[in-house]
Amino acid sequence: MSALKTILKATAATVIVSASAAYAEDVEVLHWWTSGGEAAALNVLKQDLEGQGIGWQDMPVAGGGGEQAMTVLRARVTAGNAPTAVQMLGFDILDWGNEGALADLNAVAADQGWDAVVPDALKSFAKVDGKWVSAPVNVHSTNWVWANKSVLDANGIAPPQTWEEFEAALATLKEAGVTPIAHGGQAWQDATVFDAVAMSAGGPDFYKSAFIDLDAEALGSDTMVEAFRRMEVIRANVDENFSGRDWNLATAMVINGEAGFQMMGDWAKGEFLNAGKVPGEDFLCFRFPGTQSQVTFNADQFAMFDQGGVVSDQQAALASAILSPSFQSAFNVVKGSVPARTDVSDEAFDACGKQGMKDLAAAASSGNLFGSMAHGHANPAAVKNAMYDVITAHFNGEYDAATAAEELATAVEIAQ
Repeated sequence: MSALKTILKATAATVIVSASAAYAEDVEVLHWWTSGGEAAALNVLKQDLEGQGIGWQDMPVAGGGGEQAMTVLRARVTAGNAPTAVQMLGFDILDWGNEGALADLNAVAADQGWDAVVPDALKSFAKVDGKWVSAPVNVHSTNWVWANKSVLDANGIAPPQTWEEFEAALATLKEAGVTPIAHGGQAWQDATVFDAVAMSAGGPDFYKSAFIDLDAEALGSDTMVEAFRRMEVIRANVDENFSGRDWNLATAMVINGEAGFQMMGDWAKGEFLNAGKVPGEDFLCFRFPGTQSQVTFNADQFAMFDQGGVVSDQQAALASAILSPSFQSAFNVVKGSVPARTDVSDEAFDACGKQGMKDLAAAASSGNLFGSMAHGHANPAAVKNAMYDVITAHFNGEYDAATAAEELATAVEIAQ
């Protein structure tokens, strides 16, 4: 029996008692949505539950990639005090589900027909052994570029379609005295950029071989060296104060015209909207050059922790609210993401949202929808973290491109 399973069984009674006492009328939700745009989106869910007479105990843990939240979660479970629901991504859900820690949501799923409307790519992270263990909130795609339209117009730059055009645009902005790329020097942000750069450099077959299949030859290939070389170009075009910057502060640089571009998932759009900006007028959204036909994704989901083998009324209400069509539309319009169910109309979405929904559907039907390495949807956490270490070390100048490719292949081999 694993150590985690032992902890869960040993503390089950404590979990049940604390759950019945603390969550009789409320849901306690652990999450990392702490930026302005994210908080505005989360409020949609809070208000939905309040309308059903269910209170909300907020447990935010800052940190855009969710690593800090997962650390807090492990401590809570060890202490026998699991939250009602937890925001989770990808392989983290599967890890907890395989440990038997998550509640069975099949009754709610059957009542709402989740199997018919949730894409297979999301189901693979929401179900364990045929059992629904989490409720998908959205689909984020990660290979977006966000640009300040006025900055680009002032410098005669059209949205670049190729890597070569992108390099030329960066050079133009740098010469004009504008920071070309807004970036936050955190491991998950470095990896988010690398996700898109690698897809652009090698295409979908290479991406799948390297990051999903973990093929050693692809990981150490000349194509991977080229991806790291392109990251060196990115590094040369960020400002000197990038280290440790939160992603939303980098987005603010684009919003304020201090920088031209940001490579970030579509949660960045929530920051533009929260600042009163309009897509197509104040800012532009487009796929990273060379990835126009591909979508790399992550999906925020709320996993419900098993509290004695019975899904509480509050947990059932939360899961039901999350997958309702009205909530999926209202939430994702604010969040910047697209719905996790395929039958939601795009009528309420802005231009970037409509494009995101169109791109997602096209990528899913053409086989070009891939789980994001940077966001825990391509490989398990141990492998992802090993990749993070190499990508960040290279971005900070510890390796040249050729050495980084070698180190990446070695790190993945050790982590498996």
